[in-house]
Formats: sequence, C-alpha cells, structure tokens
Amino acid sequence: VQLQASGGGLVQAGGSLRLSCVASRPTFSNNAMGWFRQAPGKERDFVASISWRGGTTYYADSVKGRFTVSRDNAKNMLYLQMNSLIPEDTAVYYCAASRGPYSGPSQLQYNYWGQGTQVTVSS
Repeated sequence: VQLQASGGGLVQAGGSLRLSCVASRPTFSNNAMGWFRQAPGKERDFVASISWRGGTTYYADSVKGRFTVSRDNAKNMLYLQMNSLIPEDTAVYYCAASRGPYSGPSQLQYNYWGQGTQVTVSS
C-alpha cells in the first residue's frame, strides 16, 4: 500500500486547512488509519486515528476540539480537517495505515506511511 498525503500549506493562526491522504489500493478500507506530525527538531507525534469503518476516533489532547479525522473508504481517502490552527501546529504531517481495524497513538501499530505534507502556521 502506498499513501500520498496532500493539502498542507502556509496559513495564519486561527485559520483552517484540510489534509487528504489517498491510498494506492482499496484494501486499506480494512485497516485503521492515523495522522502523525513531526515538528522541526522533535519526535514524530500522534495526532489522530480512525477505525476501519470510521466509527471510532482518537485524538491527541493538543488537537481535541480543533481537528477532525474522517475517511471515505469508497474513495480510498483519509482526511484531517484542522481548524483554529496555532503556530504550535507547524509540522510535517504524515498519514499512516494500521496493521488492524482499530488503532491508537502507538506508531508500532502502523506499517505503512505516506511521505508527509508541510503545514506552517504563522502568528
């Protein structure tokens, strides 16, 4: 499975962005998906995850209430709607596919990773 993330860019604080991630084949619909991010000089951190049918979601505390993860299995697409962005959200964002139908924040649960898309939030 290949994953391709897109939708990053430069936005002012308080603004919104929607990230997208497309999978190369439809089998990803059987797997949970996640978003992670890595800021300069920092470790890659969990942002959000969604179960294989979209019924269960998890969020990092830092993005709860501002970000929403969703998926469209018919289109092999994963999304991350980011609202009320703050400069601390600046990072490269990665989408990932889990080994199973449910997943959480552990990166060990994910075995396929996209190439990342840059999000920069200016103050």
